[in-house]
Amino acid sequence: MLLSLLLIIAIAAGGFALTYLIENDEPFIWRVATGTVIGSAVFGTLSFVLAMFFGLNAATVLVSLVVTVIPLKLILSGDRRKTFRHDWAKAKGKLQGATWTKGLRGFYYAVFLLLFVFFFDRTMIETDQGIFTGGSNNLGDLPFHLGAIFSFTDGANFPPQNPSFAGARFSYPFIADFVTAAFMKLGIGVKDAMLVQNVAWAFSLLVILERFVLKLTNDRLASKIAPALLFLSGGLGFIWFFGDFGAQAKGLSEFIWQIPKDYTIGPDFRWGNSLVTLFMTQRSLLLGMPLTLIVLGVLWRIFSFETDTDQTPTPLVIEGDQRSRISFWTISISPALMITGLIAGMLVLIHLHSLFVLFVVSLFLLILKPQIGRIIEWTTFAVCVAIVAFPELLWSISGSATETTKFFEWHFGWDSGETNFVWFWIKNTGILIPLLAVGAYLTNFPRGRKAVKNEESEKTKGKGQKAMDSSLIPHSSSLLLFYLPFAFLFLVSNVAKLAPWEWDNIKVLIYWYVGSLPFVAYALSWMWQKAAGLKIVAAACFIVLIFSGSIDVWRTVSWQIKNRVFDADAVIVTERIKRSTAPRALFLNAPTYNSAIVLTGRQSLMRYPGHLGSHGIDYTAREMDVKSIYSGGANADELMRKYGIEYVLISPEERSSVAANEQFFKKFSVIAEAGQYKVYKVK
Repeated sequence: MLLSLLLIIAIAAGGFALTYLIENDEPFIWRVATGTVIGSAVFGTLSFVLAMFFGLNAATVLVSLVVTVIPLKLILSGDRRKTFRHDWAKAKGKLQGATWTKGLRGFYYAVFLLLFVFFFDRTMIETDQGIFTGGSNNLGDLPFHLGAIFSFTDGANFPPQNPSFAGARFSYPFIADFVTAAFMKLGIGVKDAMLVQNVAWAFSLLVILERFVLKLTNDRLASKIAPALLFLSGGLGFIWFFGDFGAQAKGLSEFIWQIPKDYTIGPDFRWGNSLVTLFMTQRSLLLGMPLTLIVLGVLWRIFSFETDTDQTPTPLVIEGDQRSRISFWTISISPALMITGLIAGMLVLIHLHSLFVLFVVSLFLLILKPQIGRIIEWTTFAVCVAIVAFPELLWSISGSATETTKFFEWHFGWDSGETNFVWFWIKNTGILIPLLAVGAYLTNFPRGRKAVKNEESEKTKGKGQKAMDSSLIPHSSSLLLFYLPFAFLFLVSNVAKLAPWEWDNIKVLIYWYVGSLPFVAYALSWMWQKAAGLKIVAAACFIVLIFSGSIDVWRTVSWQIKNRVFDADAVIVTERIKRSTAPRALFLNAPTYNSAIVLTGRQSLMRYPGHLGSHGIDYTAREMDVKSIYSGGANADELMRKYGIEYVLISPEERSSVAANEQFFKKFSVIAEAGQYKVYKVK
């Protein structure tokens, strides 16, 4: 655990230095958070590129680590050193002297940090009885990520093939899992590596989202509310919770320790709590979202910057970035924008849906304000994105089994099924949409709002002069326009499938939700500060918004869920397989998510159809062949030769799901065995 912490700190240090090329006037904690995710992205991408040529080993990992921390030289000399010292002194000043405000701020961050530690600690549970997960929706996703990780650490999977569908390019965005694999090559266990990374990325997302909302609303209370609304998101499931409580005989104190089900996801609800259904299960999003918010923050600065009314080119000055600029004729381009574009380009192998969101947002913003100066800025950004994204995208689709035609189809209502569309969204998001409308109104017509002090409004021009009143949101009309692409994402996600499995539209819808949070949080903040009576309304609305999500998160952190993923024999046979087979050996196993082969890093001819189908892979013919081989029919030997299968696993899963004909395989030698698990060498 200690080594994992030291590694993430080193990676964050390199990314921390890079933040001075993006923003010069940001708080220290934002730099640490931003540095953590940028550093992780750079480190993961560098490690992967080196591993493609030299394999994944301690040497390539250490070289990548050294390159990642090289930017530290930026803050050790010149003007940036002075800026760093100023930021450090300011950060220390915030910690010195006990005040109620400082204590409350520290408590806020401490609560979330502890929540993330306890929550992500339940991602993977290792015991003598096997490997479990404490996430209600992580039963299939944990082995998928473990399969990716172990394919890099133990399967020599370079260039990467899909571990679940041998022979096809691994086109799933895997950098988050690759960072875990790199940590493991330095002697860190998979559970410790994932835990430290997940907590670091989640806390970074908290800080980056907080700052993003502050930039948009100029309201510090709203910025504190928004992360809670994201991490504890949910709908009206708490009503069902109280219904279930009333229908049984246990007391409330006993019932909350034995909650029977989730109340944000299931037959009645499809939105899901973000921690339970997204950030634990989809690690790519956990790294991709904070990166996307960093880029969106820069795009907001471009969009909200006012040009002359005659639309003559005016250089964009990104806050604090006035020292170094690159000029094209009369247009001045900020290096910050170029670096941000390069960062966005890495999203192809980190979280492709996030890059799609950035594309939609950028296109909308360009159309909404097409001044010449902005066109140059957007073009520069797009070119820098393409420099990184195009080679990654070209590489990932070459040899992929994914059928892109399956990623778009007209489909109304997202995952509402037969439920009334309006009731579906009310049930799943509660009062979020009405509060969104209230917040949109207040941001554009904020008359009578009580002033909110923040760092920007506390600057004074002279001795004895009162701080400026920044109660009004700057560029409020621009803020409403900035929201339009997020509203479009909501619309398109409700009229079309953007993935083979309609629920996967959540990967886009979650950005609509995040784009709505500034308005929702602002509405709550406005009510809280407006009048005593409205404080009660604001508090009640806040509780309604987070109640259902809090129930589901509580189920996880209170150890109420413990689902077995791999039994003890599966873990034992895994080690024996790794000792007896080559790293790139091809296995036949039942098409299931939790085959023991997952833990070996070896290739499977085919694994879980649910994963393959959601990735746009047509697996039907191969699935029929897998069943034919296990049946021991006349063409079984021919099919094994056709696919080049070297080993066949027979376990309880093969016996139950594909009716494995064990008598047929007894003609082959057994090379590994544990309990009811046997591995036959067939080639």
